[in-house]
Amino acid sequence: MSTITDKENFSTTLIDSLLSLHHSNDKDARSVAQEELKKWGLPTAKSEEYKFTPITRILAKNFSAEELLVEPSASKIKIEDTLLSEFPENVVVFSNGRFDESQSSLKSMKGLTIIPLKQAIEQKSEVIEAHFKSFPRSKDPFGLLNAACWQDGLFVHVEKNIAVSSPLVVINQHDAGTAKVSSHSRLLVLIEQGADFSVIEKTVTTGNQPVFHSLNEEIKVLANASFKYYKIQNDPGDLIQVSNTTIYQENSSRTDTYTFSLDGKLIRNNLSILIDGEGCESHFFGLYLTKGETLVDNHTVVDHMKPNSFSNELYKGLMDEKSKGVFNGKIYVRPHAQKTNAFQSNRNILLSDTATINTKPQLEIWADDVKCSHGCTTGQLDEEALFYLQSRGIPKSTAKAMLLYAFAGEVLEAIKDERLREYIDGMISERLHKNF
Repeated sequence: MSTITDKENFSTTLIDSLLSLHHSNDKDARSVAQEELKKWGLPTAKSEEYKFTPITRILAKNFSAEELLVEPSASKIKIEDTLLSEFPENVVVFSNGRFDESQSSLKSMKGLTIIPLKQAIEQKSEVIEAHFKSFPRSKDPFGLLNAACWQDGLFVHVEKNIAVSSPLVVINQHDAGTAKVSSHSRLLVLIEQGADFSVIEKTVTTGNQPVFHSLNEEIKVLANASFKYYKIQNDPGDLIQVSNTTIYQENSSRTDTYTFSLDGKLIRNNLSILIDGEGCESHFFGLYLTKGETLVDNHTVVDHMKPNSFSNELYKGLMDEKSKGVFNGKIYVRPHAQKTNAFQSNRNILLSDTATINTKPQLEIWADDVKCSHGCTTGQLDEEALFYLQSRGIPKSTAKAMLLYAFAGEVLEAIKDERLREYIDGMISERLHKNF
């Protein structure tokens, strides 16, 4: 099958193929997404939101439009990851986009429902209708693509005042040993009043064939509830991944998100936090360590819609070799969101002359009684500090790794769960010492 290189033809063919699909679940929502995608198409080099991240061009080089919509065959590979031994209680595995019951392990708990999304649409339609019918949908082109053709997903419902001590681990596994893989999955999470819940999400790829994974996540955190979300991207495969995560907060709720992007071909993370309540807290931490020709693009939106809320955002990046980093962070403060405190910081270190970073922090404020700030820094490793460590007998490679580890430490320290902090600490330490 010949590869389509013309981006417009690729986009048109993809959308035409979408319209021929027939799904038994969520027909109305799929149809709306198909029409929206048909109207706007996939992003081009002229698209402001994607001008540094040419996903459409890269997809067209690696896939035909039809291949993006074909459901891959199930994987038989057994996942071996120490993350599963650290958190064995609640594990959900998606193999090539399909729910893999044989590798999933769910602990029964009163007040907690974790079931495949297709099953939830049939059995929990009233709950989903009540909480997600008017949920703000992603307008991102790849979010629309996912909404139009998602293959499988997960529904999580945490009832009032339920505190779930062990996080839910979601593994997106792709077996690309013999064929290309394209998977589209969804996650719906409802955390009711006063509840406490955490999710750890990780992608695992085996094989060298191209993989495209789109992921839509819609999370609703009701009054006085708490939610922690960890995204781990450390996939050495030929992975192109686009995730659209939208978190909606009500009064006095708290959200903490952590995004660790260490490997992959092209990673695009769209994270939107909608603060629609007073007394809310929202904390965002991101760390991206890139090498080779990896491209990691983090787009964040924090929308303060009600007064007396607080948000704090810290993203750090280390770019080496020919890799690229992109950070675009937006903070909106609506006219009625007085007494808002919102802070954003993006700090980067370039480790080679061929690595690049494009960063764009933004503030849009329509209220006058607020405290808001944003800023970004880009530089190189501190040569004086490196010389000082070497003068104390520390080899240059070790000294370099120590300084970079210290740079990343601020994000690591924010992780409250000790087991998870040690797990991610080990990945970062191995990565830094292996490279230097």
